[in-house]
Amino acid sequence: MTDVARLAGVSHQTVSRVLNGHPNVREQTRLRVQAAITELGYRPNRAARALVTGRSQVIGVVAQNTTLYGPASLLAALEQTAAEAGFAVSIGSVRDLDHRSISAAVERHLAHRVAGIVVIAPVESAGEALERLPQDVPLVTVDGDPRRPIPLVTVDQVAGAKAATEHLLAAGHRTVWHVSGPSDWFDSAGRIEGWREALRQAGAEIPPLVPADWSAAAGYRCGQMLARMPEVTAVFTANDHLALGVLRALHEHGRRVPDDISVVGFDDVPEAAYFIPPLTTVRPDFTAVAAASLDLLLAQIESEQAGPLRQTIAPTLVPRRSVGPPPTR
Repeated sequence: MTDVARLAGVSHQTVSRVLNGHPNVREQTRLRVQAAITELGYRPNRAARALVTGRSQVIGVVAQNTTLYGPASLLAALEQTAAEAGFAVSIGSVRDLDHRSISAAVERHLAHRVAGIVVIAPVESAGEALERLPQDVPLVTVDGDPRRPIPLVTVDQVAGAKAATEHLLAAGHRTVWHVSGPSDWFDSAGRIEGWREALRQAGAEIPPLVPADWSAAAGYRCGQMLARMPEVTAVFTANDHLALGVLRALHEHGRRVPDDISVVGFDDVPEAAYFIPPLTTVRPDFTAVAAASLDLLLAQIESEQAGPLRQTIAPTLVPRRSVGPPPTR
């Protein structure tokens, strides 16, 4: 930092103000300091900074070790958002989101004196573990249990599922079948709730739930059954991978999409626009979820208060070419 100050022709304190984003620095001076930082390749020492400020610049994240699109995208968004705020992210991957695994991951983070912790907790088994964590730890859960008094940021799963179902009903379908995700996931429960609520509000018949997991293989198996049912004209799947499996099964049985059956997914995976046909789906805003999570966590770190207990982020319907009117008989 002294080298930067010497090259820029300013004081050590001015360099510190620039690094901390202090407003009382002239723009010309700020640019000169930033140029010196770039030329010298200077990077702040996070450990030293934590000793001076009394606050760590590292945020701990606990997440299940998974390749599922939603959790993986959320983790990437958290890392990017934290970096933009000047924080590094330490990731504690766990095989299972149970009490033992979560507690061990949190203890590892606390041993490294992280500023706060974000837990991506989309399954029921994580709830009890979170309630047993130390009360003085700044903590935010993402996609966690809405019934527990723990700060939570989540995609509005109910609103997204309602939008998908209402889109199919607006196309003229008398009802919509739903291929759900795993029963212990809060995302899955919210999407079931939104699907049923949309049908109830429209006065439409609510068909039996078609349970599955998150995989294309499960979607394919469910699609094999749905393809044999001539009364099925519209299907909403709990994610895009399920939709991919359903689309293949329908194709193999000669059921055309969207001429015979319309299909809507959830997540808007990068490949969804290249399915045959391009898939209508619901897009969660993972960047907004990450930003809200970090804001909620920083509010706790800076004021030592929890702030609002819950924030929901609305997803967006993305219409493509997998939805059409029901076939005329």
